[in-house]
Amino acid sequence: AQDELWTAVLALKFTSMELNIIYSYVMEVLICLHTRVLEKLPDLVRSLPTLASVLRRKVKNKRIRVVWESVLEECGLQERDTTALCTFFIAHGNKAEHYSAKVRQMYIRDVTFMITNMVKNQALQNALLMAVQLIEKGKAVTAPEEQKSSLKELMPIVKN
Repeated sequence: AQDELWTAVLALKFTSMELNIIYSYVMEVLICLHTRVLEKLPDLVRSLPTLASVLRRKVKNKRIRVVWESVLEECGLQERDTTALCTFFIAHGNKAEHYSAKVRQMYIRDVTFMITNMVKNQALQNALLMAVQLIEKGKAVTAPEEQKSSLKELMPIVKN
């Protein structure tokens, strides 16, 4: 399943603008997940500086795992969705840039239609559609620039 996901992510044929738009949704959801975990674990803020640190530590730390699972549930996501989103982020993060909501709306009116038509892998399609839904419904939060750049640290955790 992981090989299929990676193949699907790498085979996407988005224009650079479309890629930037999808990347923006993915990035905002990953930031939202990290932020929500930190809100529920304020005493661990310093030891969980990135989403990668949360993903690494949840394996051995029950408290972090329970909070992570509750955050996913609140957002209507499953572990496989975050795997797909992280895979997308890793594969395309080096060539994509973040577009604000205003810019995204100027370029593409119906991003769900674009995802449905262009993404054939069902797991990836579902995860991307959930990301768009979360952001559009305002469940995600906008995070400071330093948090956006800290997402680059996801690379080692998802590849393992």
